[in-house]
Amino acid sequence: MEDLEKLRILVPHWIEHNAEHAAEFRAWGRRAGGTARALIETAADQLEAANRSLEEALKALGGPIEGRSSETA
Repeated sequence: MEDLEKLRILVPHWIEHNAEHAAEFRAWGRRAGGTARALIETAADQLEAANRSLEEALKALGGPIEGRSSETA
């Protein structure tokens, strides 16, 4: 498998993984409260910003390859 094809499989996985982490960060941030909450929220925002960049990269690569999972990459 070529690297670009592999990336078209991996990037959607990374996006999903980051989204899961961002949601988890937000949940734990609510528990932390105060300054820690704000900092954890910032980390979640940064993951979401990273996902926007990854989504643009995926478009530039030609989009995801349907029917393939990252386990087969």
